[in-house]
Amino acid sequence: MGQIRKPLPVKLIMSIFTQKDVLFNTAEKTLVKKLGAIDFRSQILDFNQTQYYKNEFGDNLKREIISFRKLIPPDSLWKIKIITNAIEDKLLKDKKRQINIDPGYITQANLILATTKDYSHRIYARRGIFEEVTLIFKNKTFTALPWTYPDYQSKELIDIFIQIRNILILQLKK
Repeated sequence: MGQIRKPLPVKLIMSIFTQKDVLFNTAEKTLVKKLGAIDFRSQILDFNQTQYYKNEFGDNLKREIISFRKLIPPDSLWKIKIITNAIEDKLLKDKKRQINIDPGYITQANLILATTKDYSHRIYARRGIFEEVTLIFKNKTFTALPWTYPDYQSKELIDIFIQIRNILILQLKK
């Protein structure tokens, strides 16, 4: 029989995309107030791997990946997804989102994302929030699974997630 033990804390990340650069700063200020300091910020990237959001957001979407200094317990992601949904709602214009904020976390073994959409590979967390293993860490890199979104499989994002994982490893050593 295995021993029950407390899981290691995890590295909170956000994937933020919008058409309006100013909204990155607006969202980050609110996120910092609620979740603490940011310790990693990617460059602004093109978000063009899907047309799924075109009707809601339009063209020329940009993305940023951030992570937070404070490590979190893995069972708190559902609460953070509720916070990010509320931020998106506050920034609605004409009943449409102007920004998308997707929280997740990185462990030494994987990347987990939170979502409000149920599907066969997702596990129910709480209060209408589901979670999925999006990437696994294998052979010194993050590896996609059959359901991993194409953008999360890109070398650009994988490299960012490896950088954030390295920050996590240093934090866990302290």
